[in-house]
Amino acid sequence: MRYGEPSIETSLRKLAAQGITRVTFAPLYPQFADSTTTTALIEAQRVIAAYKLPIKLSVLQPFFAQPEYLDALAESARPYLEQGFDHLLLSYHGLPERHLHKTNPTGQHCLKSADCCQRAEGKVLESCYRAQCYSVSEGFAVRAGLRPEQWSVAFQSRLGRAKWIEPYTEARLAELAAQGVKKLLVMCPAFVADCIETPEEIGIRGREQFIAAGGEDLQLVPCLNTQPQWVAALAKICARVPEAV
Repeated sequence: MRYGEPSIETSLRKLAAQGITRVTFAPLYPQFADSTTTTALIEAQRVIAAYKLPIKLSVLQPFFAQPEYLDALAESARPYLEQGFDHLLLSYHGLPERHLHKTNPTGQHCLKSADCCQRAEGKVLESCYRAQCYSVSEGFAVRAGLRPEQWSVAFQSRLGRAKWIEPYTEARLAELAAQGVKKLLVMCPAFVADCIETPEEIGIRGREQFIAAGGEDLQLVPCLNTQPQWVAALAKICARVPEAV
């Protein structure tokens, strides 16, 4: 765990004590962000240096475009989609806008136009969290057989006074209810495992907000968690990580 136990430090020291010298380090964040992917890797590198561990890390890069991941995501949602719905909201964890500007390699792309994320490619796509969220959404929608008007994207979990990336999930919930959406499905593809931002923030508070705005039902599609197809997908993705030299 990055912020809990078993911690990165505890786990790496335990592996080193067992004589393990090569470790595949897999940050379980599908999309890249300095606050998640980068901080996890920095912590692992800190531990290795601080304790002089004889470990070499092979690092799994953000896997937002890996077909096995997208296939598992679509399959996990299929039973909920088949039950019928008015709209599907893909709600990702938010980030302050300044984080996107900081990681933008060109300085001339991110948040410069309304469709910047849909046009992102190359180095920009590799470093832009918001663009990767839209990429996941589009890849998922194709696999799930959804029409463009059946789904939309939003960003949750705002903190502080800084401007965060939009559209905001709270605003979208109210808008969708006002547009006549009665049965809403919500997925949170920024997470591969459920946490306080999924069952509590969306499944409880988000549902209450949607119903208060005029909706009838909000159903949270669980994260991938330990679903067999996802576990197999992760194993396949990790097996392709180049070995550290």
